[in-house]
Amino acid sequence: MIAFSDRDAAGTALAEALAEFDFVDPVVLALPRGGVPVAVHVARALGAPLDLVMVRKIGVPNQPELAAGAIVDGANPEMVVNDHICDMVGLNRADLERLSQVQLEEIRRRREVYLPGRPHVPLRGKTAIVVDDGIATGATTRAALLAVRRQHPRKLVLAIPVAPETTVRLLERDVDTVVCLETPEPFHAIGAHYRRFDQLSDDEVVSLLRSYDADLRAAQPATDT
Repeated sequence: MIAFSDRDAAGTALAEALAEFDFVDPVVLALPRGGVPVAVHVARALGAPLDLVMVRKIGVPNQPELAAGAIVDGANPEMVVNDHICDMVGLNRADLERLSQVQLEEIRRRREVYLPGRPHVPLRGKTAIVVDDGIATGATTRAALLAVRRQHPRKLVLAIPVAPETTVRLLERDVDTVVCLETPEPFHAIGAHYRRFDQLSDDEVVSLLRSYDADLRAAQPATDT
């Protein structure tokens, strides 16, 4: 089932759905890379600041595909721990802190590529809207949501074009509002629900973010000097 022609179409549709809400002080948080072109449309429709929330899995040594937790960027980076896995493989908090530093350095490197020198947008008291191009299992998204919640937004919203119904129900526990446009069954890979689902390059992400920042500055009223 093709739900969207591309990420721009998905972002436009998601922006229209979110425009129906009366959000107070919205801040749009994209999960790069694929969430950025979707989030740009949402942020533009809401006239909101656009920032990134980046997640890196903390893999078990010698079993990197097995997630002991995740580290999420922010003004104060947050670690989300999978206690069951840690207990099973014998990892303690010191081990996790050590392993997380490698992933945190990669997050910092990527943020410097995408948003060089720009501080995080404060979320306390704001409506934080986390946007991606779709969700499959929801493990990475859940880590991002838990970390954003710890930054004390007034309201936490998850906005995605497409996801399985079971995943949406699971993630509803972690947010105040979920806006998901399509919940096809059966659900295949996210890309199966897009006609065009190319991988984005870092350069494309940087271009989108710079273009949006320029548009936002141009829209701000001029101040007398």
